[in-house]
Amino acid sequence: MQLQPRLSTWPADRLAEARAVIADIAHHSDHLIRLACNVLATHGTTDVERKDARVLLVVIDARRSVRAAQRDDQGRAGL
Repeated sequence: MQLQPRLSTWPADRLAEARAVIADIAHHSDHLIRLACNVLATHGTTDVERKDARVLLVVIDARRSVRAAQRDDQGRAGL
């Protein structure tokens, strides 16, 4: 018995989902945006798409640091 290779659509499906998240970035959480960026940075079809995903990932991570600092400052204000 010889096994037939399975043709899977999951990589294309994940890329499509990641692109949809990035296209509608205002309506998604930072966590989901970060996940989409990681998918595109790793599996994007062009160099430009992979580079843009890495740049957006840096922006999202920087924004997270600003939000964390703001939460810390608000916590100290109550002291």
